Amino acid sequence: MLLPLLTACGLPLVPDRPPAETPWGYLQLDRTSFDRLPGWKGDKVSDALPAFLKSCAKLKTLPPDLKLKPKLVPSRISDWLPICEEAAKVKSRTETEVRYFFESRFSPYRASNDYQAKGLFTGYFEPELRGAWQPNPTYRFPIYAHPKDLVSIDLGKFRPKWKGETIAGRIMNNKITPYPTRAEINGGILKGKQLELLWVDNAIDAFFLHIQGSGRVVLQDGSQVRIGFAGRNGHRYTPIGRELVAKGILDSDEVSMQSIQAWLEANPLAGLQLMEKNKSFIFFRILEGAGPIGAQGVALTPGRSLAVDRKFIPLGVPIWLNTTEPGKSRKPLRRLVIAQDTGSAITGPVRGDLFVGYGISAGIRAGRMKESGTYYLLLPK
Repeated sequence: MLLPLLTACGLPLVPDRPPAETPWGYLQLDRTSFDRLPGWKGDKVSDALPAFLKSCAKLKTLPPDLKLKPKLVPSRISDWLPICEEAAKVKSRTETEVRYFFESRFSPYRASNDYQAKGLFTGYFEPELRGAWQPNPTYRFPIYAHPKDLVSIDLGKFRPKWKGETIAGRIMNNKITPYPTRAEINGGILKGKQLELLWVDNAIDAFFLHIQGSGRVVLQDGSQVRIGFAGRNGHRYTPIGRELVAKGILDSDEVSMQSIQAWLEANPLAGLQLMEKNKSFIFFRILEGAGPIGAQGVALTPGRSLAVDRKFIPLGVPIWLNTTEPGKSRKPLRRLVIAQDTGSAITGPVRGDLFVGYGISAGIRAGRMKESGTYYLLLPK
């Protein structure tokens, strides 16, 4: 089981036997104090409170005796409800009062992966695409809705050791079989099933929409349609930047969304083949109201919502992020964020993807962010 190691007084609590490892390691938590958090007093933590209240609103809809996954202390929704009630009372108060709320109700724990505290932190954003409701010679790349025959199976219900693992596929001849790959879907295997939500004008933009998981499509009349994640085909995500490095096309320190996109645009035929090496395919739904919507089911907050690996980190938990801004300045990026989303590329106990916002400037920042850092979970006292 993926059991975190909780600590007291800054010393790790060592279990009778090590927790079972996964391909991504295991989570260890070391208790510390707020005055030892790097840059804690330099952040305007009141900016994170609205994001936390969104998570609280979601938690209040769940059964009070429901256990958080993975198991952390406290482990039930009911343990968080009094804190959420108190948070609602300070939402319009001063920065000093908001800071006191977090410091008085939470204890910070440094997260590490088998004693390795540093991990990778990237950024993601809500892209803008150009599209239409009907196809034509300009708008010819479909964005698909969730197919009715695509099913997701929680493997943890079959074996405890598979807890947190899922597979997706379709049922054929009373057997679960793999769903079509990206190449097969691009080849037209879903044509005629009336799954096309709308059509966009650029295959590369559509590909990066799949990586981001949500976006806005600007229609010909200037109106916008927001679309969000509805499901995936179940195939493993393959980072195509890694493929470019393996082929010697890019150096590892050159890989960014911008460098990958530039290569794809300069090499359309080879680019299509490269994109299809990522067999994972995302399906979408039209969203109404605020967004984009994260895996917790709440609207994401730019700069304050973090995607995590929910095999290790429960959604809704406040996290102190300690990393650096992308670029040559190496400016510290230290702020309070809330775990509210996930991603197929976000795997491991110390791994985060910061939501940075919407549009071109957000895309540039997100595409360049590939930083080493640490984070601290804020857990109720």
